[in-house]
Amino acid sequence: MTTQHLAFVFPGQGSQQVGMLQELTTNYAIARQTFDEASSALGYDMLTLATQGPEEKLNQTEYTQPALLTAGVAVYRVIQQLHPTIPAIMAGHSLGEYTALVCANSLSFSDAVQLVAERGRLMQEAVPQGIGAMAAIIGLEPAQVETVCHEAAQGEIVAPANINAIGQIVISGHKAAVERAVVIAKTMGAKIAKLIPVSVPSHCDLMRPAAEKLMVRLAATDIKAPNCTLIHNADVTAHQQADQIRQVLAAQLYSPVRWVETIQTFAQKGITRILELGPGKVLTGLNKRIDSNIETLPIYDEATLQQAFVAMGHDSIKIG
Repeated sequence: MTTQHLAFVFPGQGSQQVGMLQELTTNYAIARQTFDEASSALGYDMLTLATQGPEEKLNQTEYTQPALLTAGVAVYRVIQQLHPTIPAIMAGHSLGEYTALVCANSLSFSDAVQLVAERGRLMQEAVPQGIGAMAAIIGLEPAQVETVCHEAAQGEIVAPANINAIGQIVISGHKAAVERAVVIAKTMGAKIAKLIPVSVPSHCDLMRPAAEKLMVRLAATDIKAPNCTLIHNADVTAHQQADQIRQVLAAQLYSPVRWVETIQTFAQKGITRILELGPGKVLTGLNKRIDSNIETLPIYDEATLQQAFVAMGHDSIKIG
């Protein structure tokens, strides 16, 4: 049944780490089965990659994306097996939006892992390594970051990519332009302005060629209406029609991830608790800075799973 006031969110790239979900895949057969399904769809051992590495391979975009999607779906399935729960709202950060679509019965898991592996390949092909970059800017207002990007562009591309939290924005574009933006941001009083280690400049116009190719793959993918409200990154809107969902997934590649507005929308819709399903607690940290009145609990191992269930008023969990 649908649980009012509860939302599920799913992390994107950057949350992966070797050893992720090792405890849950040991304790719960449904989690192991989820990784096995991904392995069958992709033709390599996903569980070994996620839990043992090598780290260099796990951090390659075309492997990172299906690994994170698989991890998020595995946690979701564990929850459903222990205490079936449909949240009022779901959302995912960038890649995590695909995980949300799987968990909302909009995309099949098999289709999704293959789709995001292709998404990762297309993103890397669109911009050869070393041409693009991303940087985190902390301590400036959105309008100031827009000004920074405008001044730094000088005929190249640089733009806000992830509106992650109040005062925390990631920019993306040509490497030289991003480097200029870092210098300008510091002169404007940014507390932090630094390049972040990524191989692809996501969520900017450099990704438009990848989006066009991804749209071809999306057009051939079966998509159904989600079984709950699902807020998309590109327009902070829920969609029911398959073609609309395809359009926002393609647009997501070159559009900013509007995470602040997403969590603000949760608040407006009466959400009081968010569960972050997948490795790490990046979104938990961001959400607390956006709206501290909403409780956010990460679930990525046995202890956090137990804590979340106790917080929701359930009895302790039987492992199996």
